Amino acid sequence: MRIAIYGNKYQEKFFAPLERLFGALAGRNAWVAIDRSFYDYLCCHTSVVPVVNEVIDEESNFDAAIALSIGGDGTFLRTAEKVARRGIPILGINTGHLGYLADASVENIDEVVENLFSGNYKIEERTVLHVTTDSGVVIDNPFALNEIAISRQSTALMMSMHTWVNDSELTSYKGDGLIISTPTGSTAYNLSVGGPILEPTSNNIVLSPISAHSLTMRPLVLRDDCTIRVTTNSRAQQYLVSIDGRPFTFDIGTSITVRKADFTVKVIQHTGHNFADTLRNKLMWGIDTVRSY
Repeated sequence: MRIAIYGNKYQEKFFAPLERLFGALAGRNAWVAIDRSFYDYLCCHTSVVPVVNEVIDEESNFDAAIALSIGGDGTFLRTAEKVARRGIPILGINTGHLGYLADASVENIDEVVENLFSGNYKIEERTVLHVTTDSGVVIDNPFALNEIAISRQSTALMMSMHTWVNDSELTSYKGDGLIISTPTGSTAYNLSVGGPILEPTSNNIVLSPISAHSLTMRPLVLRDDCTIRVTTNSRAQQYLVSIDGRPFTFDIGTSITVRKADFTVKVIQHTGHNFADTLRNKLMWGIDTVRSY
């Protein structure tokens, strides 16, 4: 099996299970490629140099059956940037905090490897958003697995966001910004502004205003085959567009268009995984206790 490995640089607590991971892969004669920055980090901070077949970077031309993302959800998003368009499924191994995307536990690394090689997993396909502008500016990696967030650059000035859906005028949102979220991103920034939680494989997207000036401006769920166009207006000169946390600055009046991308992100989940378990485990649903007197 050909496996590509990506990770973040804050793994000191997990060196022992990471060494077990590389040992287990070598014991199964896996072909292993590893991201150069992660490889350099491990070589500098661990006593055991990972046994790999190839060290890869942005320009590398490689193929793999599976990509492992070792870290939190941020690491998963960065891994998706690099491998999603190649059609490589991603397994997130959580060494971060909540880990909605990085669902497998690093403490159970031996079980994780066993499930991979026995085929005891399923693959979910997740919607990706694609953003373009009418200004001719080419956006580096204009794809979002979580959300595209439009926000004001000046904290003192309100912004208007004139919004069209499939060329039909929807409304003009007035406030601090607007989030266009995928189902995967519905538990991220969208959730923090009061947006709805969507089942991750549903065919929908969400428009959620940020600090809307009108209380009637509520989140709106749309089909994911809709095209959304937003034009901004403000006394400020510029505004921000965040694509999965990557910030870009545009002049006020520049229109952006968001639509579903022509590819998906393939997410590996263990066979028994279900979304209800995720909600209970990550959001602590159902842990309320009744105090007896």
